Amino acid sequence: MAFSTEIIAWYNKHKRDLPWRHTTDPYVIWLSEVILQQTRVAQGLPYFHRFLSRYPNVEAFAAAPEEEILLHWQGLGYYSRARNMHHAAKAVVAAYGGAFPNRYDDLVKLKGIGAYTAAAIASFSANEARAVLDGNVFRVLARYFGIDEPINSTSGKKLFSALADELLDQTHPGLYNQAVMEFGAIQCKPSGPNCEECVLRLDCRALAEKRVNQLPVKIKGKASRNRYFNYFIVRDGDRILINKREKGDIWENLYELPLIETSHQVDVSELAAMPEVVDAFGGNARLQLVAGPVKHILSHQNLFAQFIVVDLPEPFKDKKMKWNYVFIKDLGTLAKPKLIFSFLKDYMVE
Repeated sequence: MAFSTEIIAWYNKHKRDLPWRHTTDPYVIWLSEVILQQTRVAQGLPYFHRFLSRYPNVEAFAAAPEEEILLHWQGLGYYSRARNMHHAAKAVVAAYGGAFPNRYDDLVKLKGIGAYTAAAIASFSANEARAVLDGNVFRVLARYFGIDEPINSTSGKKLFSALADELLDQTHPGLYNQAVMEFGAIQCKPSGPNCEECVLRLDCRALAEKRVNQLPVKIKGKASRNRYFNYFIVRDGDRILINKREKGDIWENLYELPLIETSHQVDVSELAAMPEVVDAFGGNARLQLVAGPVKHILSHQNLFAQFIVVDLPEPFKDKKMKWNYVFIKDLGTLAKPKLIFSFLKDYMVE
Protein backbone atom coordinates (compact mmCIF):
# COMPACT_ATOMS: atom_id res chain seq x y z
CA MET A 1 0.00 0.00 0.00
CA ALA A 2 1.34 3.47 -0.91
CA PHE A 3 2.69 5.77 1.81
CA SER A 4 -0.06 8.36 1.35
CA THR A 5 -2.78 5.70 1.35
CA GLU A 6 -1.46 4.20 4.60
CA ILE A 7 -1.29 7.61 6.23
CA ILE A 8 -4.84 8.55 5.21
CA ALA A 9 -6.21 5.18 6.37
CA TRP A 10 -4.52 5.65 9.74
CA TYR A 11 -5.89 9.21 10.00
CA ASN A 12 -9.45 8.19 9.32
CA LYS A 13 -9.22 5.76 12.21
CA HIS A 14 -7.20 7.76 14.76
CA LYS A 15 -7.69 11.49 14.08
CA ARG A 16 -8.68 13.82 16.89
CA ASP A 17 -12.01 15.60 16.65
CA LEU A 18 -10.88 19.23 16.44
CA PRO A 19 -13.25 22.14 15.63
CA TRP A 20 -11.29 23.57 12.70
CA ARG A 21 -11.56 20.23 10.92
CA HIS A 22 -15.28 20.78 10.45
CA THR A 23 -14.96 23.82 8.20
CA THR A 24 -13.43 24.99 4.94
CA ASP A 25 -13.57 28.65 5.99
CA PRO A 26 -10.00 29.93 5.39
CA TYR A 27 -10.38 32.56 8.14
CA VAL A 28 -11.18 29.92 10.77
CA ILE A 29 -8.38 27.66 9.52
CA TRP A 30 -5.95 30.61 9.60
CA LEU A 31 -6.88 31.31 13.22
CA SER A 32 -6.22 27.70 14.20
CA GLU A 33 -2.96 27.40 12.28
CA VAL A 34 -1.36 30.54 13.70
CA ILE A 35 -2.57 29.95 17.26
CA LEU A 36 -1.18 26.40 17.19
CA GLN A 37 2.26 27.43 15.94
CA GLN A 38 4.69 26.61 18.78
CA THR A 39 1.66 25.77 20.94
CA ARG A 40 0.22 22.42 22.06
CA VAL A 41 -3.38 21.72 20.98
CA ALA A 42 -4.56 21.45 24.59
CA GLN A 43 -3.17 24.90 25.35
CA GLY A 44 -4.26 26.50 22.07
CA LEU A 45 -7.85 25.23 21.97
CA PRO A 46 -9.27 27.71 24.53
CA TYR A 47 -7.57 30.57 22.68
CA PHE A 48 -9.03 29.40 19.37
CA HIS A 49 -12.55 29.37 20.83
CA ARG A 50 -12.00 32.77 22.48
CA PHE A 51 -10.78 34.45 19.29
CA LEU A 52 -13.46 32.91 17.09
CA SER A 53 -16.18 33.91 19.54
CA ARG A 54 -14.96 37.48 19.92
CA TYR A 55 -13.89 37.92 16.28
CA PRO A 56 -16.24 35.74 14.17
CA ASN A 57 -14.89 37.16 10.92
CA VAL A 58 -11.80 38.91 9.63
CA GLU A 59 -13.49 42.31 9.65
CA ALA A 60 -14.06 42.07 13.39
CA PHE A 61 -10.45 40.98 13.91
CA ALA A 62 -9.11 43.85 11.82
CA ALA A 63 -11.27 46.44 13.60
CA ALA A 64 -10.11 45.48 17.10
CA PRO A 65 -7.44 47.61 18.83
CA GLU A 66 -4.01 45.98 19.00
CA GLU A 67 -3.99 46.14 22.80
CA GLU A 68 -7.22 44.13 22.87
CA ILE A 69 -5.76 41.49 20.54
CA LEU A 70 -2.66 41.24 22.75
CA LEU A 71 -4.77 40.95 25.89
CA HIS A 72 -6.69 37.98 24.50
CA TRP A 73 -3.40 36.46 23.30
CA GLN A 74 -1.89 36.77 26.78
CA GLY A 75 -0.27 33.52 27.93
CA LEU A 76 0.45 32.10 24.47
CA GLY A 77 3.81 33.83 24.04
CA TYR A 78 5.49 34.83 20.76
CA TYR A 79 3.40 38.01 20.65
CA SER A 80 4.68 38.86 17.17
CA ARG A 81 2.25 36.19 15.94
CA ALA A 82 -0.69 38.23 17.25
CA ARG A 83 0.66 41.48 15.79
CA ASN A 84 1.23 39.81 12.41
CA MET A 85 -2.31 38.41 12.48
CA HIS A 86 -3.71 41.87 13.13
CA HIS A 87 -1.67 43.28 10.24
CA ALA A 88 -2.80 40.45 7.94
CA ALA A 89 -6.46 40.90 8.91
CA LYS A 90 -6.31 44.59 8.00
CA ALA A 91 -4.66 43.71 4.69
CA VAL A 92 -7.42 41.20 3.88
CA VAL A 93 -10.10 43.81 4.55
CA ALA A 94 -8.27 46.39 2.43
CA ALA A 95 -7.24 44.17 -0.49
CA TYR A 96 -9.95 41.49 -0.57
CA GLY A 97 -12.98 43.31 0.85
CA GLY A 98 -13.00 41.07 3.90
CA ALA A 99 -13.12 37.80 1.93
CA PHE A 100 -10.23 35.79 3.37
CA PRO A 101 -8.21 34.33 0.46
CA ASN A 102 -7.91 30.57 0.07
CA ARG A 103 -5.26 30.30 -2.65
CA TYR A 104 -1.61 29.77 -1.84
CA ASP A 105 -0.27 32.60 -4.00
CA ASP A 106 -2.53 35.12 -2.27
CA LEU A 107 -2.07 33.76 1.23
CA VAL A 108 1.72 33.76 1.18
CA LYS A 109 1.72 37.52 0.60
CA LEU A 110 0.06 38.19 3.97
CA LYS A 111 2.21 39.08 6.97
CA GLY A 112 2.96 36.15 9.24
CA ILE A 113 1.92 33.55 6.66
CA GLY A 114 4.85 31.55 5.38
CA ALA A 115 5.01 28.64 2.95
CA TYR A 116 3.80 26.07 5.48
CA THR A 117 0.80 28.07 6.74
CA ALA A 118 -0.20 29.10 3.19
CA ALA A 119 -0.07 25.47 2.04
CA ALA A 120 -2.10 24.33 5.03
CA ILE A 121 -4.85 26.93 4.57
CA ALA A 122 -5.00 26.49 0.79
CA SER A 123 -5.18 22.69 0.93
CA PHE A 124 -7.63 22.51 3.85
CA SER A 125 -10.00 25.19 2.57
CA ALA A 126 -9.74 24.85 -1.23
CA ASN A 127 -8.12 21.42 -1.67
CA GLU A 128 -5.24 23.08 -3.50
CA ALA A 129 -2.43 20.63 -4.18
CA ARG A 130 0.24 22.14 -1.93
CA ALA A 131 2.30 19.91 0.34
CA VAL A 132 2.74 21.03 3.95
CA LEU A 133 6.07 20.82 5.71
CA ASP A 134 5.97 21.47 9.45
CA GLY A 135 7.97 19.91 12.26
CA ASN A 136 5.70 16.88 12.39
CA VAL A 137 6.00 16.21 8.67
CA PHE A 138 9.77 16.66 8.65
CA ARG A 139 10.02 14.08 11.44
CA VAL A 140 7.80 11.51 9.74
CA LEU A 141 9.61 11.77 6.42
CA ALA A 142 13.10 11.80 7.96
CA ARG A 143 12.40 8.63 9.95
CA TYR A 144 10.42 6.70 7.36
CA PHE A 145 12.93 7.32 4.57
CA GLY A 146 16.03 7.35 6.82
CA ILE A 147 17.12 10.85 5.78
CA ASP A 148 19.91 12.39 7.82
CA GLU A 149 20.20 15.59 5.82
CA PRO A 150 19.59 18.43 8.34
CA ILE A 151 16.01 19.67 8.02
CA ASN A 152 17.06 23.29 8.55
CA SER A 153 19.87 23.32 5.98
CA THR A 154 19.35 24.75 2.50
CA SER A 155 19.93 21.38 0.87
CA GLY A 156 17.74 19.65 3.43
CA LYS A 157 14.83 21.99 2.86
CA LYS A 158 15.03 21.40 -0.90
CA LEU A 159 15.23 17.63 -0.44
CA PHE A 160 12.27 17.41 1.94
CA SER A 161 10.21 19.84 -0.10
CA ALA A 162 10.68 17.76 -3.25
CA LEU A 163 9.86 14.57 -1.33
CA ALA A 164 6.73 16.10 0.21
CA ASP A 165 5.54 17.21 -3.23
CA GLU A 166 6.17 13.73 -4.63
CA LEU A 167 4.19 12.03 -1.86
CA LEU A 168 1.24 14.45 -1.92
CA ASP A 169 -2.08 12.83 -2.81
CA GLN A 170 -3.11 14.96 -5.77
CA THR A 171 -6.76 13.98 -5.49
CA HIS A 172 -7.10 14.60 -1.75
CA PRO A 173 -4.25 16.97 -0.84
CA GLY A 174 -6.07 18.54 2.12
CA LEU A 175 -6.93 15.18 3.63
CA TYR A 176 -3.41 13.86 3.11
CA ASN A 177 -1.80 16.97 4.64
CA GLN A 178 -4.05 16.70 7.70
CA ALA A 179 -3.17 13.02 7.94
CA VAL A 180 0.61 13.28 7.80
CA MET A 181 0.62 16.19 10.27
CA GLU A 182 -1.61 14.28 12.69
CA PHE A 183 0.51 11.16 12.29
CA GLY A 184 3.58 13.09 13.38
CA ALA A 185 1.73 14.74 16.25
CA ILE A 186 0.28 11.66 17.95
CA GLN A 187 2.02 8.58 16.47
CA CYS A 188 5.52 9.48 15.27
CA LYS A 189 6.15 11.76 18.26
CA PRO A 190 9.50 13.47 18.93
CA SER A 191 10.25 11.19 21.87
CA GLY A 192 8.79 7.86 22.85
CA PRO A 193 6.95 7.01 19.61
CA ASN A 194 5.00 3.76 19.76
CA CYS A 195 6.88 2.08 16.93
CA GLU A 196 5.62 -1.41 17.76
CA GLU A 197 2.07 -0.42 16.81
CA CYS A 198 2.95 1.87 13.91
CA VAL A 199 1.31 1.06 10.57
CA LEU A 200 4.52 2.08 8.80
CA ARG A 201 6.89 0.02 10.95
CA LEU A 202 7.69 -2.63 8.32
CA ASP A 203 9.10 -0.09 5.87
CA CYS A 204 10.47 2.50 8.28
CA ARG A 205 14.22 2.92 7.68
CA ALA A 206 14.86 4.59 11.02
CA LEU A 207 13.25 1.71 12.91
CA ALA A 208 15.10 -0.91 10.88
CA GLU A 209 18.42 0.89 11.43
CA LYS A 210 17.66 1.69 15.10
CA ARG A 211 17.94 5.42 14.45
CA VAL A 212 14.47 6.59 15.47
CA ASN A 213 15.85 8.78 18.26
CA GLN A 214 18.54 10.22 15.96
CA LEU A 215 16.20 11.55 13.29
CA PRO A 216 15.44 14.13 12.12
CA VAL A 217 18.80 15.89 12.18
CA LYS A 218 18.82 19.61 12.87
CA ILE A 219 21.73 22.04 12.84
CA LYS A 220 22.00 23.81 16.16
CA GLY A 221 21.34 27.52 16.03
CA LYS A 222 23.35 30.22 17.70
CA ALA A 223 23.65 30.02 21.46
CA SER A 224 21.05 31.82 23.53
CA ARG A 225 22.17 34.81 25.57
CA ASN A 226 21.32 35.22 29.23
CA ARG A 227 19.54 38.28 30.59
CA TYR A 228 18.85 39.11 34.23
CA PHE A 229 15.59 40.89 35.07
CA ASN A 230 14.88 42.37 38.49
CA TYR A 231 11.19 43.14 38.89
CA PHE A 232 9.91 45.34 41.69
CA ILE A 233 6.52 45.10 43.36
CA VAL A 234 5.60 48.57 44.60
CA ARG A 235 2.13 49.04 46.07
CA ASP A 236 0.30 52.08 47.33
CA GLY A 237 -2.94 50.91 48.90
CA ASP A 238 -5.09 49.50 46.12
CA ARG A 239 -2.66 50.56 43.41
CA ILE A 240 0.49 48.94 42.01
CA LEU A 241 3.35 50.38 39.98
CA ILE A 242 3.44 49.23 36.34
CA ASN A 243 5.77 49.77 33.38
CA LYS A 244 4.81 49.70 29.69
CA ARG A 245 7.54 48.27 27.50
CA GLU A 246 8.68 50.30 24.52
CA LYS A 247 9.72 49.39 20.99
CA GLY A 248 13.08 47.88 20.15
CA ASP A 249 13.07 44.89 22.51
CA ILE A 250 10.98 41.89 23.48
CA TRP A 251 7.34 42.30 24.53
CA GLU A 252 6.75 45.58 22.70
CA ASN A 253 3.83 47.57 24.19
CA LEU A 254 3.09 44.95 26.85
CA TYR A 255 2.80 45.79 30.54
CA GLU A 256 5.10 44.52 33.25
CA LEU A 257 6.30 45.40 36.72
CA PRO A 258 9.01 48.05 37.13
CA LEU A 259 12.23 46.51 35.83
CA ILE A 260 15.93 47.07 36.27
CA GLU A 261 18.07 44.76 34.17
CA THR A 262 21.54 43.76 35.36
CA SER A 263 24.47 42.13 33.57
CA HIS A 264 24.52 39.20 36.02
CA GLN A 265 22.48 37.63 38.79
CA VAL A 266 22.51 39.85 41.88
CA ASP A 267 21.19 39.28 45.38
CA VAL A 268 18.89 41.72 47.15
CA SER A 269 21.59 43.42 49.23
CA GLU A 270 23.72 44.05 46.13
CA LEU A 271 20.65 45.27 44.26
CA ALA A 272 19.65 47.68 47.04
CA ALA A 273 23.04 49.41 46.83
CA MET A 274 22.97 49.91 43.06
CA PRO A 275 22.74 53.58 42.00
CA GLU A 276 19.79 52.85 39.66
CA VAL A 277 17.79 51.35 42.52
CA VAL A 278 18.70 54.13 44.95
CA ASP A 279 17.81 56.76 42.33
CA ALA A 280 14.47 55.10 41.69
CA PHE A 281 13.35 54.30 45.22
CA GLY A 282 15.58 56.35 47.53
CA GLY A 283 18.03 55.17 50.14
CA ASN A 284 15.41 54.23 52.75
CA ALA A 285 13.47 51.66 50.71
CA ARG A 286 13.38 48.10 52.05
CA LEU A 287 13.68 45.27 49.52
CA GLN A 288 12.54 41.68 50.00
CA LEU A 289 12.89 38.83 47.51
CA VAL A 290 9.57 36.99 47.10
CA ALA A 291 10.24 34.80 44.05
CA GLY A 292 13.05 33.75 41.77
CA PRO A 293 15.26 33.57 40.04
CA VAL A 294 12.77 32.11 37.56
CA LYS A 295 14.10 30.95 34.21
CA HIS A 296 11.98 31.97 31.21
CA ILE A 297 13.11 30.79 27.78
CA LEU A 298 12.53 32.83 24.63
CA SER A 299 13.95 32.47 21.13
CA HIS A 300 17.71 32.93 21.54
CA GLN A 301 17.28 34.41 25.04
CA ASN A 302 17.19 32.97 28.53
CA LEU A 303 15.62 35.31 31.05
CA PHE A 304 16.37 34.93 34.74
CA ALA A 305 13.81 36.95 36.63
CA GLN A 306 13.49 37.68 40.30
CA PHE A 307 10.65 39.52 42.00
CA ILE A 308 11.30 41.91 44.85
CA VAL A 309 8.79 43.66 47.08
CA VAL A 310 9.75 47.28 47.74
CA ASP A 311 8.53 48.92 50.95
CA LEU A 312 8.64 52.69 50.44
CA PRO A 313 8.34 55.31 53.21
CA GLU A 314 6.04 57.27 50.86
CA PRO A 315 4.41 56.69 47.42
CA PHE A 316 6.72 56.48 44.41
CA LYS A 317 7.16 59.86 42.68
CA ASP A 318 10.30 59.48 40.54
CA LYS A 319 9.34 61.21 37.29
CA LYS A 320 12.55 60.08 35.56
CA MET A 321 11.23 56.53 35.41
CA LYS A 322 8.30 55.83 33.09
CA TRP A 323 6.44 53.88 35.75
CA ASN A 324 2.88 54.65 36.74
CA TYR A 325 0.41 53.43 39.32
CA VAL A 326 -2.66 51.51 38.17
CA PHE A 327 -5.49 50.15 40.27
CA ILE A 328 -4.95 46.51 41.15
CA LYS A 329 -8.52 45.73 40.08
CA ASP A 330 -7.61 46.92 36.56
CA LEU A 331 -4.58 44.65 36.10
CA GLY A 332 -6.71 42.16 34.19
CA THR A 333 -7.32 44.72 31.45
CA LEU A 334 -3.60 45.08 30.64
CA ALA A 335 -1.83 42.74 28.23
CA LYS A 336 1.20 41.28 29.97
CA PRO A 337 4.03 38.89 29.05
CA LYS A 338 3.42 35.33 30.22
CA LEU A 339 6.20 35.66 32.79
CA ILE A 340 4.45 38.61 34.47
CA PHE A 341 0.95 37.20 34.01
CA SER A 342 1.97 33.95 35.72
CA PHE A 343 3.70 35.71 38.59
CA LEU A 344 0.76 38.01 39.32
CA LYS A 345 -1.65 35.10 39.13
CA ASP A 346 0.36 32.97 41.56
CA TYR A 347 1.70 35.54 43.98
CA MET A 348 -0.47 38.58 43.80
CA VAL A 349 -4.07 39.52 43.41
CA GLU A 350 -5.38 38.66 39.94
